[in-house]
Amino acid sequence: MTSDLYEPGRRGNERDLCSAERRTVVKGMISLGAGLAASSFSSEMAQAQSPPASKPAQSVVGTSPGDEVAPIVPSSGIGRYFQVFYPPSQTPGELRIGVNYTLWIPEGIETLRGIIVHQHGAGMIASQFGAFSAYDLHWQALAKKWDCALLGPSYHVLNDGDLGAAGSDYWFDPRLGSDKTFVKALGEFATKTGHAELAVVPWALWGHSAGAGWTDVIATLHPERVVAIYYRSGSPLTWSDRPAMYPPVAIPAAAYAIPRMCSIGVKEKGLMHVLRATYDLYRSNGAPTGFALDPRTGHECGDSRYFAIPFLDACLAMRLPEKGAKEQPLRPVDHRNAWLAAYPGETAVPASEFNGDPKQAAWLPNAAVAKIWMDYVKTGTVADSSVPPAPFGVRVNDKGDQGMEVTWDAEAGLTSGLGGFIVLRDGQGVVRLPAPAPEAIYGRPLFQGLSFHDTPTGPLPRMVYLDSSAKPGVDHIYTVTALSSAGVPSIPAASSAEMRSLTGRFTRPKPGAYDFLNHESG
Repeated sequence: MTSDLYEPGRRGNERDLCSAERRTVVKGMISLGAGLAASSFSSEMAQAQSPPASKPAQSVVGTSPGDEVAPIVPSSGIGRYFQVFYPPSQTPGELRIGVNYTLWIPEGIETLRGIIVHQHGAGMIASQFGAFSAYDLHWQALAKKWDCALLGPSYHVLNDGDLGAAGSDYWFDPRLGSDKTFVKALGEFATKTGHAELAVVPWALWGHSAGAGWTDVIATLHPERVVAIYYRSGSPLTWSDRPAMYPPVAIPAAAYAIPRMCSIGVKEKGLMHVLRATYDLYRSNGAPTGFALDPRTGHECGDSRYFAIPFLDACLAMRLPEKGAKEQPLRPVDHRNAWLAAYPGETAVPASEFNGDPKQAAWLPNAAVAKIWMDYVKTGTVADSSVPPAPFGVRVNDKGDQGMEVTWDAEAGLTSGLGGFIVLRDGQGVVRLPAPAPEAIYGRPLFQGLSFHDTPTGPLPRMVYLDSSAKPGVDHIYTVTALSSAGVPSIPAASSAEMRSLTGRFTRPKPGAYDFLNHESG
């Protein structure tokens, strides 16, 4: 294994995705979303909202003494964040580099049913971006749906090579100490959060690059706890040329019962055989395993989340014990609704209609995921027209000479996440957030940003806008519309007091309400 494979840096395929043509497409999506929002706005829709009370975004709580990473201020105050830190250990068999684990728990959950782990890849940059994983509103939407926690590790890698004083080699094979530390962290979270079940609930695993190898090995060590795995651009087969440090991985029979999805970018020539070999290994042994070739990307994750989240969603639905069950085993995979697809290929069919050897066909859990897979392997993204959740808890504060401050809260939609917001004043659009479009574009732009590593970018944006152009002493009415990453608008929302006064003031945005979008910089 070389650092080339595991720490991408900035390469030619990244520049392709940041091209002027790509940015033009992104800006077109932004304008489209604004136009849709304008056509759908009405006072009746705004009045229909009954937003719950909102609260300011909170910092991480429960941080261990000696923590070396400053708590991150979340974009949203929804849910609770906890963090534990472990320093490097010199004890043989224990983790030789430091690590922070950040855990997000949805509000109002009496008993957690599982943990979704979003594991970053190797190298300093990947480790730093891993710190934002638990704050990702889109992945939080999946966790919330299934009463799960969302866990984002961040290993303290201090060099871009493999070995060294604090290299990635010391964590990405769990057998070298990160397994023990991971399990220890779950036990500490169980005590710190008051959710004792965190020490025993199952895991849905997502991993990028070296992190994908980590998920595979951890599943061989704890197969009874793994709901499903989504590999993006990595596998422990990459380590096969270094048996002295990384002994061959022994796969227990129970591991072949875990649903898996192997995914990689078409430009990743060096890793293609590794992912294909991983797929062949598990599929030939009867494991429910799929393969998804992203036709647009290289080592960056691109828009893979729009396939990864539905895949894990389907597996969680299939395998989690019934709600309220105490320490019950995972349910077996139900193959009755499975679809199969010849590889290479772009067409899936119900398993009962597949003509060929099923052990050489990509496995998909159901028709809905199969449809998404067919879209993804053809385009590198997933079309979606679903309406995202409306913002709520809109508040307007008079800041005097500074202007009017508008704050709100929002959750991401499960299918397309949260692309941004449009704030209107008296029916006139004043800002589209985020603005301007990002310089580095790895997929559809999101409100929290989208990094090479399928994480938000920091610092995390807040759901707040200071309207410095508002006229002092004028009673303005503000409304906020959320946009999905596909540009689909939500129902607009306003503060409770303002909604009561909307009727008769205006029913649609004024002509030219969104002209301001044409003057975005960047």
